[in-house]
Amino acid sequence: MYVAIAIALLVVGSVLFHVLSPWWQTPLASNWGSIDTALDVTLLICAAAFIILNLFLAYMLMKYRHRPGLKAHYEPENTKLEKRLTFWTGIGIAGMLAPGLIAWNQYVTVPKDAAVIEATGQQWQWAFRYPGADGVLGSASIGHVSDDNPFGLNPRDPYARDDVLVETNELHLPINRPVKVVLRSKDVLHDFYVPQFRAKMDLVPGIVTYFWMTPTVGGTYEILCAELCGVGHYQMRGTVVVDQQPAYDAWLAEQMTYGQILASAEQARVQLASRDTPSTETLASARMAR
Repeated sequence: MYVAIAIALLVVGSVLFHVLSPWWQTPLASNWGSIDTALDVTLLICAAAFIILNLFLAYMLMKYRHRPGLKAHYEPENTKLEKRLTFWTGIGIAGMLAPGLIAWNQYVTVPKDAAVIEATGQQWQWAFRYPGADGVLGSASIGHVSDDNPFGLNPRDPYARDDVLVETNELHLPINRPVKVVLRSKDVLHDFYVPQFRAKMDLVPGIVTYFWMTPTVGGTYEILCAELCGVGHYQMRGTVVVDQQPAYDAWLAEQMTYGQILASAEQARVQLASRDTPSTETLASARMAR
């Protein structure tokens, strides 16, 4: 009797908690409404199963509770009941899988006109690379990573020279334009996640992964690492700014390309070498002093 009442109160409390709770999804800011739909369908099916089964259990406990003069009937098998349970369970599972499969098919089918950027994760920061005027990202490898080449770009690849490099944890994207985000990790597992975009994907060392989405709402959003990646995991945060196309183009034009960085590094080495090399006048003065 008391157990049945407790189960019924648990159902009512759970439903009220979900209906009245302030902790719901963040506002959608991308094209992935199908992911929200898949999650909503799963929630509704699981909620219906939870409510029906638990209220049925409470009803059975109440109706068939122990009372003097009543004897329980033992029935080891009930083929009719098992068929019904199997049928409705199959309907529920199919209902949960179908929206997810539809969303996944869209998720892995990148539009042909999608722009391409690269996000690189390492403990505990983000870096980003954009294709230059040629529209192609140059090749990169962990074997090329050094202090002078943190992105690991192939210095012999002509497509890499005009790649735009951003190491400030700030990613800019144009609004209403599909973007394929290529993901690489320098060290351990990370995960690129912006809650408002819904889309996310792991960064796996030695493997290039990707996802795509279309930002639909301008503004500034927080990038999170959704994979436990070490003691500094909590501070691996970044910012994504969704701009109008003119503002995005102006920002991109202000960033340094790989070729410019190489030229600046070479110029700095030449200047350093010239300071370390004694001038002709200095050598002459040293000979006269001897």
